[in-house]
Amino acid sequence: MRRLAALLLGALALALPAAAGSSSRITVLAASSLTDVFLRIDVTPRYSFGGSDQLAAQIEQGAPVDVYAAASPKYPDELYAKNLVEKPVSFATNRLVLVVPASNPARIHSVYDLRRHGIKLVIGDSAVPIGSYTRKVLQRLGLTSVLSSVVSMETDARGILAKVALGEADAGFVYVTDARSLTRKVTSIALPTRAQPVVRYELAIVKGTSRRAAARMFVARVLGPRGQALLRAAGFGGAPSGGGK
Repeated sequence: MRRLAALLLGALALALPAAAGSSSRITVLAASSLTDVFLRIDVTPRYSFGGSDQLAAQIEQGAPVDVYAAASPKYPDELYAKNLVEKPVSFATNRLVLVVPASNPARIHSVYDLRRHGIKLVIGDSAVPIGSYTRKVLQRLGLTSVLSSVVSMETDARGILAKVALGEADAGFVYVTDARSLTRKVTSIALPTRAQPVVRYELAIVKGTSRRAAARMFVARVLGPRGQALLRAAGFGGAPSGGGK
């Protein structure tokens, strides 16, 4: 009897993933900075949020994905060149900001304070958009020397934000939209306008999808009036006219 019960449980366990896989819900891989706003735009899809580079690698490896949204044109455009996604479209922009813990123990009030000895800085890995953008900011401000103060390089913006909010670092560079999600835990310090890189988000439908109609509907929601209004409310800049490049 126990053996029969075990066999039945095993069969059920095998059946559940198959049932889940047959669902009409699409799977969306998206940059971690889109976590809050995408869930407001559409709660229907299965989401996986993370670093844009890691998500692109999953698509290259054949993961069952329907839509990909990245915090940089780099990875969607590379996937398009490899014929793995349909032509990407721009849907939002963003800006970088320096964040410090709310208590600000290191007394950082300007990006130039990062030059002080003993500052613990956390940034994104150079392979991910937030890390690449951060290095552009530091180069434009003549502050590349502060990279010697880096104590951790994270795989996405949310990882940076968490380190600063927990007091494990004195400062970190994130998107302004991420900083807004933890205003009680971190304080934002604006960066000089001349240092801001062009941060453009792109999304694309994965060519191997069997749910193309649902995927296109999701893209339409993001680009539509309500989706764009929710993105702006979250601190993003809107898509270029027509959602083009």
